[in-house]
Amino acid sequence: MARLIARAHELGALVVWDLAHSAGAIPVDVTGCDADFAVGCSYKYLNSGPGGPAFIYVAPRLADRVRPALSGWLGHEAPFAFDLDYRPGAGIERMRVGTPPILPLAALDAALDVWEGVDMQDIRAKSIALQEMFIAKVEAACPELTLASPRDAAARGSQVSFRHPQGYAIIQALIAEGVIGDFRAPDILRFGFTPLYLSEADVEKAADILCDIMATGSWDKPEFHRRAAVT
Repeated sequence: MARLIARAHELGALVVWDLAHSAGAIPVDVTGCDADFAVGCSYKYLNSGPGGPAFIYVAPRLADRVRPALSGWLGHEAPFAFDLDYRPGAGIERMRVGTPPILPLAALDAALDVWEGVDMQDIRAKSIALQEMFIAKVEAACPELTLASPRDAAARGSQVSFRHPQGYAIIQALIAEGVIGDFRAPDILRFGFTPLYLSEADVEKAADILCDIMATGSWDKPEFHRRAAVT
């Protein structure tokens, strides 16, 4: 990140980072890297649930200069003045748009409680350990599945993907057994690892169920081939 940001700045460009698959999964130092902007969601590794609030980071050096694309009333300098003209609030406050979604924010607040005192380096180490365990078990017992993620753990986030021509049906069969992965066209079976919530026993059980599905061919049922809107 630091290298790319430095190069962009040399050329007079600003950088916006998408941290949707990073926040809560790997250590990210936006200030240390001199990032300009970052955005992301809280419903993935921060586990705030569906519809969880998004977030935005603006470097303090830019906070009073940037003009938000969406000039919502709560980002106004004086929200309750009901002026006809928009005056952006001070600093990061201008990036607010509308009324905060209170129930999703409450869910996020509860989800963040478990992060108190947690070191992201420990999270990363456990994530890699769980991934390596999963990969080893699946490759040993499911030769039909091909690892699609980088072999080098340092080049992965907190996900592992395998390839199979019938990936969609296999994922549906897994979901029916209580193992929630997702499918990405054309042939990707994708598995996310949340170290705060998953144990080695959880990962071992998931791998065993996947390999049993492959060994028995139980994925090859009409209901598992039926495509839904969400994969």
